[in-house]
Amino acid sequence: MQTRALAELPGRLRAAEGGPPGNPWFSWEYLQANRTDVLAALAQHTSLTVQAVLVAAVVALPLAALAHLRPRLAAPLLGTTGVLYTIPSLALFAVLAPYTGIGRTTVLIGLVVYALLVLVRNALVGLQGVDPAVTDAARGMGYGRLRLLLTVELPHALPSVVTGLRQATVTTVALTTVGVVVGYGGLGQLLFRGFRSSYHAEVMTATVLCLLLAFVLDLLLAGVGRAVTPWARAGRGA
Repeated sequence: MQTRALAELPGRLRAAEGGPPGNPWFSWEYLQANRTDVLAALAQHTSLTVQAVLVAAVVALPLAALAHLRPRLAAPLLGTTGVLYTIPSLALFAVLAPYTGIGRTTVLIGLVVYALLVLVRNALVGLQGVDPAVTDAARGMGYGRLRLLLTVELPHALPSVVTGLRQATVTTVALTTVGVVVGYGGLGQLLFRGFRSSYHAEVMTATVLCLLLAFVLDLLLAGVGRAVTPWARAGRGA
């Protein structure tokens, strides 16, 4: 609070001197005075987002592969992840907190749960969308079911998997802010603090950083997707 008061001081001095008031939404003085806090919140937000998406991907891909191999499991699996996705984030954190405590673990579990639906659905759609002529040709060459899945179907499903990763990442960047209710919300800490004190510069700083983080991570994943699916680029070019 003391550093925020110092950041507001130049604008108050300008108003007292009769000069033009500072912009209440964008304050360079705030960034200079609170640079350490802002960078710490951004680092926390980034690490939570990346870790949650990676853990969700590790869980979702085997589940999607199992549902593809056993089609009867697809509907129950998608239904379960869909129900979990509809649970309000505040309620989910409140249910988890008595068992996992207040802090990173509770937020991480919640973020993984919310990312599962998008990742499982996109991976399953990708696996089901593989050209039957390709799988028939692989079977004709003697490929077993597991080898067919790992070396033919999964590589062809990569564009859909990457799309799911991009969607889950952008969604997770936004949801991470809600973790402030259990004391670990990354940039959500700045948002909550700014709303509570009606300090617009703090709210706008956190908002802009969330948007930039989502944009950068999405751009990185798009680049990774292009790198691991060169045949898709060749197909579009042809």
